[in-house]
Amino acid sequence: MDLLEAIRHNLLSPAPLFFALGLLAAAAKSDLKLPEALYSSLTIYLLAAIGFKGGAAIQEAGLGVVWLPVLVAAVLSAAIPLWTYPVLRFLGRFPASDAASIAAHYGSVSAVTFTVATGFLANTSVPYEGYSSALLAIMESPAILVGVLLGKMTEGPGNPGPGSSLREVLREALLGKSVVLLVGALLIGFLCGKSGLEKVGGFFVAPFQGVLALFLLELGLVAGRRLRDLRRAGPFLIAFGVLIPVVHGAVGVAIGLTIGLSPGGATLLGTLCASASYIAAPAAMRLALPDANPTLSLAASLAITFPFNVSLGIPLYHEMAMRWSTP
Repeated sequence: MDLLEAIRHNLLSPAPLFFALGLLAAAAKSDLKLPEALYSSLTIYLLAAIGFKGGAAIQEAGLGVVWLPVLVAAVLSAAIPLWTYPVLRFLGRFPASDAASIAAHYGSVSAVTFTVATGFLANTSVPYEGYSSALLAIMESPAILVGVLLGKMTEGPGNPGPGSSLREVLREALLGKSVVLLVGALLIGFLCGKSGLEKVGGFFVAPFQGVLALFLLELGLVAGRRLRDLRRAGPFLIAFGVLIPVVHGAVGVAIGLTIGLSPGGATLLGTLCASASYIAAPAAMRLALPDANPTLSLAASLAITFPFNVSLGIPLYHEMAMRWSTP
């Protein structure tokens, strides 16, 4: 399947189409909205299902196979803010706190983008390493911690801010609900293994794509309401939100292939590197960098990068992986 066919196939699959429906509904100012309780329930379901399936796959593959990809993923998550911060600070001329916050968002990852990528690979019959969700779990926190350190290094000594307690920041980064649920489900899946997954497969496997479609409907509504924030973001951040995921996606794919991942696994690592957090990172940044403008980070990650990745980015990273894996 060539790139254009892959993009067409991806755009005409249920998850992106439900996301587009949400965007259109928001643009039309429809009163369509998922109840908050349902949105929270869908989030819990997706994170638990991703983690459980990944943990079972780790047990089946063995820790001797998984340790290197997990280590590389953690290093990539921590490294991405180190080069995105100076780009935002000196080329984009953002204040230090905003540059650090945005950099943390782009070093951390989006579980939903990862899930759409796994669906894309499944729909195109491309195999990938089942333990890939372990990479998702490990990439949540390192970037957040690096972003906090970057922000604190530029914070004046007389302006510690109400969120300056490192203990609070560490707690949010390592014990936030998304991290706890994802890592906890991963450990449960590892302990239960394949036999445990078979027992809950009717709940965690069969309904997964349908739940994802409903979740993306709500995200489309949220992103549609954030589109007005793009006027405040300016052209630099809009370009950043499209171009930097391509750079990060290429880096992730190339490194994934280098350490022995299959083209499908390299696609997922590239997608994780290209994604931007809009759940774990915003909560931590509110505590750590109260001077940072959350509108900029959320507009970039949710209204620019997420739609780009879901529609065009994932097929592009897959095309990179397929071409670069060919001798």
